[in-house]
Amino acid sequence: MSHARDELSSRIASGKAVVGVVGLGYVGLPLSLTFARKGVKVVGFDIDPKKIEALEAGRSYLEHLPVEDLGELVGAGMLSPTTDYGRAGECDALLLCVPTPLTRHREPDMSYVEGTARALAPHLRPGQLVILESTTYPGTTRDLLWPLLEEGSGLKVGEELFLAYSPEREDPGNPDFDTQRIPKLVGGLDAPTCEAATALYRLALDEVIPVSSAQVAEMAKIYENVFRAINIALVNELKVLCDKMEMDVWEVIDAAATKPFGFMRFTPGPGLGGHCIPIDPFYLTWKAREFGISTRFIELAGEINNAMPAYVVDRCTDALNDEGKALKGSRVLVLGVAYKPDVDDMRESPALPIMKLLEEKGAEVQFHDPHVALLKPSRKHKRERRSVDLDAARLQATDLVLIVTDHRDVDYGLVGAETKLVVDTRNAMARVDAPRSRVVKA
Repeated sequence: MSHARDELSSRIASGKAVVGVVGLGYVGLPLSLTFARKGVKVVGFDIDPKKIEALEAGRSYLEHLPVEDLGELVGAGMLSPTTDYGRAGECDALLLCVPTPLTRHREPDMSYVEGTARALAPHLRPGQLVILESTTYPGTTRDLLWPLLEEGSGLKVGEELFLAYSPEREDPGNPDFDTQRIPKLVGGLDAPTCEAATALYRLALDEVIPVSSAQVAEMAKIYENVFRAINIALVNELKVLCDKMEMDVWEVIDAAATKPFGFMRFTPGPGLGGHCIPIDPFYLTWKAREFGISTRFIELAGEINNAMPAYVVDRCTDALNDEGKALKGSRVLVLGVAYKPDVDDMRESPALPIMKLLEEKGAEVQFHDPHVALLKPSRKHKRERRSVDLDAARLQATDLVLIVTDHRDVDYGLVGAETKLVVDTRNAMARVDAPRSRVVKA
């Protein structure tokens, strides 16, 4: 074992290791807080100075993550937020939690990983452990990160610098599983590095599970999300079929779920959202082409899920037609624009293409979301939008209410009492006793 590895293992074993977390978003900030609360000093890196200012002031910028002890942790030096990558040398381990989106051609966009590696490399020193947490294709740590860091730092990976992969498994807003309680997979480029990374995470997390390689950990994360994407596509396809056969897909799901074995409940929706499920499967399809493999299940699931926003708009059109109205000129109120209930996370939300399609067909569209006050312009959606109040007068003046995200703190009783027509993609109106409005499930 090299002297650098001995020093690293000793620092981790003594509990004196300093952890650097690069990227203080939905993954990096909860991870930083988890380590800091366990008495591990954390340097948090982010390129956004507004995030650093908020943290230094003791404020969380993630709605689902209110942090009463944030000011205390920062004040005590347990969490030190910074934009200065020059401080990377202070850290014994650096955990990279940066985005891995898709390009407009639906291929992996590794620019954030590459840019972070190049920015960190000149500041690295012997005896450091670098762990990639971003979801990516199998082989990224070995084939992309390794040469970038070695070239930029002049350090020999495996002798002076040590690399591992540990996939994030965050589920924002889930009250049952926070960062500390979610089992953590770890794979290193070699067995001793895996042992060091496992020991590091065990300083803060309840359960850490080592696997044989970084590639296995990378593939496991992709498989988790492919599994969900395919099963969601299956139930979305079933939804379309049930509609044609004049059956309620939600009743079918409830009936099937009475089987106590061999069945796992998935529910349909207006499309996929979040950073993982709409994106990660395409990382694997892209990598599979290198080996001459066509991942037909994954690609078909992507086609089905990507078609759901258009299906929802078609259901709105048909529902209005049955009322003697055209979609063009109709006033549509979208309820919920976050990608999942009870959070403010807008990443890949299906509400955005749905609203765009509705407006392209001539509808007048507004939205209400108790967690999202403002939709800022983006590459795909140029307009700024603000959430409107949900009250009887607005509902009475609306031709159609479209439920896209079923937040718990929306008054569905008011919607049912005051709205002429509801198109419900989440079965939210089932919570309301005998709504006076006409409800169409989509």
